[in-house]
Amino acid sequence: MQQQSKLKTPVLKDYEKRVILLSETLEEATVNNLWNYLSHFYTQISPEVKDDFSFEDLAGIYTENKVNRLFAVCNRYVNIDGLKILPKGKYLCASCTEENREQTLKDLLNMTHIKYGVNPKFTVQLIVVCGILQWNYELQVYIG
Repeated sequence: MQQQSKLKTPVLKDYEKRVILLSETLEEATVNNLWNYLSHFYTQISPEVKDDFSFEDLAGIYTENKVNRLFAVCNRYVNIDGLKILPKGKYLCASCTEENREQTLKDLLNMTHIKYGVNPKFTVQLIVVCGILQWNYELQVYIG
């Protein structure tokens, strides 16, 4: 999984297009579902196409219309239900802990609206491992 980054204040980052597979059931990160989390995603893929998939060692939470879904980033994939494309472009990013995640996300969305005139349709919260059984987040808001 992604190691801890040092984004204290929001920064703009360029990302290439990413393809993610959304969990059908998991909504939040917990110690139980992050342990061997990729097995969860492989079980939701039909056996006929399982060999066509591989994932990065990276987890996150995708939020759209106030619905959260844990996700895995695809290295290889074929088109199935649950895939989502995160577009190439600029993302406003900030690091946070679980304790300040909600407020940091509100602040990031507010800055996105005021400074860039964008009302994002989705947000991404990458899970960043910072110790044994500990993680923080890198929040990402697409601005174009």
